[in-house]
Formats: sequence, C-alpha cells, structure tokens
Amino acid sequence: MARLSIVLFLLLVVPMACRRCSLPSVVGLLISGIVIGYHGLRIIPESPTVSNFMADVGKLMLMMFAGIEIDHSLFKRIWKRSLLFGGLTFTLPFLTGVIIGFLFGYYWVAALLIGSLLASHTLLGFPITQKMGISRSDPVVITTGATVFTDVGSLLVLAVCLEIHKSGFSASSVAIQLVLLLIYVPLVVIGIGRLGNWLLSRFKAAEEQQFSLVLFLMILAAFGAEIIHLEPIVGAFMIGLAIGPVAKRAIGFEKLEFLGLNLFTPFFYLNIGFQIDLKVFARTMLDNAPLVIAVVGGLIASKFIAAFLVQRIYRFSRQEGLLIWSLSLPQVAATLAAALVAYNTVNDQGEHLISMSVLNTVIVLMVVTAFLGPMLTDRSSAKIVRSSRKTQ
Repeated sequence: MARLSIVLFLLLVVPMACRRCSLPSVVGLLISGIVIGYHGLRIIPESPTVSNFMADVGKLMLMMFAGIEIDHSLFKRIWKRSLLFGGLTFTLPFLTGVIIGFLFGYYWVAALLIGSLLASHTLLGFPITQKMGISRSDPVVITTGATVFTDVGSLLVLAVCLEIHKSGFSASSVAIQLVLLLIYVPLVVIGIGRLGNWLLSRFKAAEEQQFSLVLFLMILAAFGAEIIHLEPIVGAFMIGLAIGPVAKRAIGFEKLEFLGLNLFTPFFYLNIGFQIDLKVFARTMLDNAPLVIAVVGGLIASKFIAAFLVQRIYRFSRQEGLLIWSLSLPQVAATLAAALVAYNTVNDQGEHLISMSVLNTVIVLMVVTAFLGPMLTDRSSAKIVRSSRKTQ
C-alpha cells in the first residue's frame, strides 16, 4: 500500500508541478518513474506486476482514445493524407535504419529489423493535443491515422524477420501473415465495430454496461491482434476508430475516458520511467556513441523530412508541420517491446537477432524521443492555439 500511495501522490502532484513549470506532464511522469524505479531509489521492484498491468491497460486506452477522437467525416476527407504521411514516416526511417544496420556490419535480416524499429511511433503527445483542444485538427488526425500504417508495417516486418532468423526465409509464412492481416482488419472495424455500436445504442440508459462494454471491446480487439502476432495497440486503435461516433455520446464512455486519462495512461508513462537504467543509458552513450548518434540522429532527421514533405504538399503552417513531426517522434513501448523480442530471438547457432548494443541503443532512443517529442508537441500546440485565437 505504501508504494501505491507514493504513485498516486505523484499522479496528483507531478502534473500540477509541470503546469507551473510549463512542461508537459508526460516529461514529469517519466522523470518520476526513473527516480522511484528499480534503477533509481528502488521504491518500485524490478518486475512490478501491478504497475505493468496498469501500464498495459493505459497503453491500450491511449490508442483507443486516439482512434475514438478521430472525426469520421474529417478522416474520410483526409484518409489519403494519413496514408501518404504514414507511407513517408514509415519508409524514410525504415530505409535509414536499414542503411545504418549495413554500415555497422549487421547482416541483412538484422538491418531490416533495425529499420522496422525506427519506422513506427507512439502517440505520447496526443493527450497534450486533447488538453489544448486541437486533437481533431487536420495535422493531429493525419498523424494519428498514420499510426495504423506505421505500426502495422513495422510489426509485419518484425514478424517476418523473427521467422527468417529462427527457421530461414519462407514465402508461405509471409503470405499467411498477410492473409491473417487482411482478415483481421475488416473483422475488427466492420464486425466487432458494428456489434459494439449496436450494443452501445441499446445500453444508452445503463452507464455501467457502456463502461464495461467499451473496455471489453478494447481488450477483445487487442487480444485478436496478439493472436496474429501484431502489437495489441493496433487492435485498440482500430476498435476506437470503429466505435468512435457512438462512444462519444455514451455517458459510460465519458467515465472510462476520465479514468483512463487520469489513472491508467499516467501509469503507462511512469512505467516507462521504471524501465530506464541511467547507468545503462550513460554506458551505451560512451561505448556505442557512433551507433547511438546514427540511430537517434537518423530517426529525428527522417521523421522531420517526412513531416516537412507533408507540410509542403498540403500547405500546412510551419507550426502545424512541427506538430506532425513532434507527434511522430516518440519511440517508446512498442519499439522497446519489439527490440526485446528481437534480442531474445535466437537461431540454431545461438545467435541473437540483434546485439545487446542495438538493444541499449533503442533504450537511448526511447529516452531521447520520449522527452523530446512531448516537449515539442506542447510548444507547437501552444503556438497553434495562440495563433488561432489571434485570427478569431
């Protein structure tokens, strides 16, 4: 109970302190997680079961809320823009990672895996856009929609690389994964989504049933994604996208959203801090400085180029382009999870798919982008809000 009391105290105090210091609460929560985590003051154990569970739920809720926040009429109008940005912010970092892999002497499967680790992004800054009131703006919707394309693409590459490393290349395994994906997406968006919308409409007078139903649908979609070797956040986002219009009008969902944004999602950010070992961070920076600089610099540059191209193509303002870039920067939970899976994948010769130096570099990448992304999102969002107020 003492640990829970400390965590709840931080969830109460840290966001208020960050607002006073004009810092995103995400940054404060990450720092707090590092301080009280196993690699800091050791208040939290090395494998905090309860915290990991809360963080997993928070990660799913974060993605589901991102899907629900998308205005369907707006998304229908700009889905092609999301597809374009998704393609750019996947392809450019992916190719950058592959080139870095080859330059540092990794064989082609490991190089492809490194590319896939840079290709996705986590919407750490999305709650900031919600609080600023711009979460339904074109730049945010485009970036949020692009998450589906980047996550599915990177995780598909991961699944293929794992299979090749363990048992060699097989065209049939790749084909099977694609078929499963083509079955899963319509099943969630059309099948489970329509069922959820119908049930939410039937339960409109029962808040507790609406609350439980939305939570159940999220877990069901995430579990389905896991079955076919996709990251569960993909399923959570898709179910959010499917039930969004009805969920926004559900009183039970409003209470679930309040609980998620103020408890589970902050737990997710704290839990990231728990995993960061500053000693490993510093040692990796020193021992593998060229690789770290190449990976971190390559990601930041390639994500910026992708956002800049979309900004110029669709004539967004400079701040809107920076907002798109900042939202697509963070490489957090999904990237670290994929890297851990890749490192733990060993072939018949006892060789890991990626080395420990790559795994440590991913940790450095996670720390840098987890801090940089939300800070830039907060700054660009504030400037956009101020600019819109001046023009009104």
